[in-house]
Amino acid sequence: MEQIELRPGYRISRVIRGGWQLAGGHGAVARDEAVADLVACAEAGITTFDCADIYTGVEELIGAARRAYADRHGTAALRALKIHTKFVPDLATLHEVDRVYVRTIIERSLRRLGQERLDLVQFHWWDYAVPGCINTALWLEELRREGKIDLLGGTNFDSLHTEKLVAAGVPVVAMQVQYSLLDARPEHKLVEVARRHGIQLLVYGTVAGGFLTERWLGQPEPAAPLENRSLTKYKLIIDDFGGWDLFQQLLRALRAIGERHGTDIATVASRAVLDMPQVGAVIVGGRNRAHLDANLRIAALRLTDQDRREIAAVLAQRQGPEGDTFDLERDRVGRHGRIMKYNLSRQAS
Repeated sequence: MEQIELRPGYRISRVIRGGWQLAGGHGAVARDEAVADLVACAEAGITTFDCADIYTGVEELIGAARRAYADRHGTAALRALKIHTKFVPDLATLHEVDRVYVRTIIERSLRRLGQERLDLVQFHWWDYAVPGCINTALWLEELRREGKIDLLGGTNFDSLHTEKLVAAGVPVVAMQVQYSLLDARPEHKLVEVARRHGIQLLVYGTVAGGFLTERWLGQPEPAAPLENRSLTKYKLIIDDFGGWDLFQQLLRALRAIGERHGTDIATVASRAVLDMPQVGAVIVGGRNRAHLDANLRIAALRLTDQDRREIAAVLAQRQGPEGDTFDLERDRVGRHGRIMKYNLSRQAS
């Protein structure tokens, strides 16, 4: 498994196991089986895990997996595991966030994960018009200096507000964003900002909720409603990308590349993004270890110049989505914003 340093001495696997699908929104989760699956990922080389304070039950699951891993390999082995969580206050209560609230949520994450210090906390602020974003980030920095947090990052900040965090003295080492062959919004501004400030992008959505797989190759365009919110969200991205026909053209190109390398569409799609400038790692979802072998193949795959030219030929025809990172999702009356859930923190308490 490839690794990268977010800072000297802090190494992560370039494939990160995401925890969103363990929050229950994609089906029932069997606790013991989920813990065993997380341990299996770590033993296979995927030693970095992503979760959040707002993912119901997921910090506790990963905490249990850490204990199970230590039981099998010793407590010293835990140093190789990196757990990335988030701090995401609800939109409805942004105006109430203060130093005490920030400390309360961070200490709750510490208890849930069973850690003395959180490895990486990724901060999100729903509405830049609500005052307090920079102060909140600086309160997190106080906790980092206190020793409760090792590294600080962001989640879905646009380029302007990433610059503001850095200018305020927040030591941002990573920014988690949606990025795929269908959604290149980070390339519009954020990649250059990240390059200038030494920030690594940790990206999700590289397979667009499962759309960038063989399942959808040659299939007719699905009608609403789709089976879950994730598919609904990424179908909107496909529409902005250029529509179903162009999406099918991309799938055919990825399938042809996959056949040359003996792999699948999802692996090619994820590897192509992993090779993009400033991308430190891709975050892959999963409720179990069924896709573990495929996830490991992302790190093993090496795309050729011909592969990249074939992908680029399709991407040259894309129409969108336009704008900066996460701009569409912040527009609460727009197509993308209307399906977002902005108030999950209290539900996950």
